[in-house]
Amino acid sequence: MADQARAAGRERPSQSPRNIKVVRSQKIAPASPTKPRSPPSSEPCNSAESQDRASAIPRFHTPGHLSSASQDRRHKPSDTSIRQRAQSAAATTTIPPPPAATPSSRPVSSASSSIPSISTKTPTPTLSRQPSIAENGDGAVPAARERPNSSAGSSKDAASRGSTPFPRRPTALRSTSAIVAKPTTAAAAAGAAGAAGPAAGSTAVVRVGTGRGAPARGAETYTPFPAPADPKTAPDVPPAPSSGMYWSRAPVSGAPHTALRAHTTTLVGSNVFVFGGCDARACFNALYVLDADSFYWSAPHVVGDVPVPLRAMTCTAVGKKLVVFGGGDGPAYYNDVYVLDTVNLRWTRPRILGDKVPSKRRAHTACLYKNGIYVFGGGDGVRALNDIWRLDVSDMTKMSWKLISGPSASASASASADGRSPTTGKDTRPKARGYHTANMVGGKLIIYGGSDGGECFNDVWVYDVETHVWKTVSIPTTYRRLSHTSTIVGSYLFIVGGHDGNEYSNEVLLLNLVTMTWDRRKVYGLPPSGRGYHGTVLHDSRLVMLGGFDGSEVFGDVWLLELAVHSYYSQISHFTIEV
Repeated sequence: MADQARAAGRERPSQSPRNIKVVRSQKIAPASPTKPRSPPSSEPCNSAESQDRASAIPRFHTPGHLSSASQDRRHKPSDTSIRQRAQSAAATTTIPPPPAATPSSRPVSSASSSIPSISTKTPTPTLSRQPSIAENGDGAVPAARERPNSSAGSSKDAASRGSTPFPRRPTALRSTSAIVAKPTTAAAAAGAAGAAGPAAGSTAVVRVGTGRGAPARGAETYTPFPAPADPKTAPDVPPAPSSGMYWSRAPVSGAPHTALRAHTTTLVGSNVFVFGGCDARACFNALYVLDADSFYWSAPHVVGDVPVPLRAMTCTAVGKKLVVFGGGDGPAYYNDVYVLDTVNLRWTRPRILGDKVPSKRRAHTACLYKNGIYVFGGGDGVRALNDIWRLDVSDMTKMSWKLISGPSASASASASADGRSPTTGKDTRPKARGYHTANMVGGKLIIYGGSDGGECFNDVWVYDVETHVWKTVSIPTTYRRLSHTSTIVGSYLFIVGGHDGNEYSNEVLLLNLVTMTWDRRKVYGLPPSGRGYHGTVLHDSRLVMLGGFDGSEVFGDVWLLELAVHSYYSQISHFTIEV
């Protein structure tokens, strides 16, 4: 009888997400506890070497790297091993049900230790693999980040000795973010697309995807709506005033999806379209859709000319169509343009008129203004960039590029070619960078933060797209950030998370665009762990944050920041930026 009762309890039907009203509670499920931070190394080290490494860390200890020339290829796998590894990732896998846990429990990737925030051997979600400053002086990692005790020889030699603090990791645990982005066979293409695993709390048996990163058809792919947290075991959370901003983790259901970083999150109506990105092992080109009202995930079937697996690309909504540009994976960089029709879910490649196109890049930004998408910065595999290109999207079937603001070295020539007065005196423009944010407000492009691979920036720049003039913003108090998100809420920019040059943050910063001053407000609830390379959108008086990376773990969770009275900032629609 007791066994039958317990079985009946397990078979209780899950509640529909649309019938659940989410309310603030003083007892909510905790997020994964913050793990103690360790030296950002992909391999263990002894105490003496740890002290040497700690003393060698420079002031700007950032995970954003923008160049890949003259790379260390001692551990570069052969094409055969890459294809074998990619094919094994796409093999059919049965995932057993996890043990009973609260909705806040989050499985940790078994390969999380193989993707540190900074490493010269295993790439992170950055613009490229990371050479030392001695290998390339433009936007490279400082030489101090190289492995200490160089006299000990290469890690390959050390691994052969057997008794080394830097053993070679098993192949199955290596990061494959540097896998070939253009497989030579159909099987390799399917494997490179990667595997989509179940979301946290899933009890369904899921077969790993067999093509382009999406779950296999015919497999159980439903994640039930999580049960409420047990008040007896949930931690006490101080009550929040109705006027205060409040963090909570969204109770999601629907199709399982893989944990992602460096993906795109684009809002169309009440749906958040999540494309591409990578996890701890591979890069994807799968499309997921999150209903921002019911928090229901779906993995729709798409047709047409699907992009290759990408990360650190941009996705811009033009009506009900999404324009994807650039991105790449590992040593591959692209400057291709794709269009997704969100109505019929068909991918197409528009015809590009003219012969002028921006260089291949990733970790750039893109903003829409008057039928034009303005692309700024990023990295092309050799250096960081600070040029601006405009993509004419007035006709979604045929587009054209125009260089609006050239790189620093050719600023005068570019100005003369456009019929404007050449730049005189000091060239005023931001340093080349990637993993920054850009927002368009009334013809003013606002650039904040980012990194050139060696420095984490704290500056704010404004580019007037009508007058083609750059101006820097003088702000007394500054905050360094890269791989953060920046969302417009009325006359404020809400900066969420990112890396501050030392560690990943979960802070919420507000930039007043009228006074150009920073504002920090108290945030209540249980916040997410610090992270970067996530995505954030504004919907229904709340910020919705998806995924990210904290230096060791890739996330697949969804967090909500209730703006409360701060949502009334959106009613301030008539203001100007006097810069």
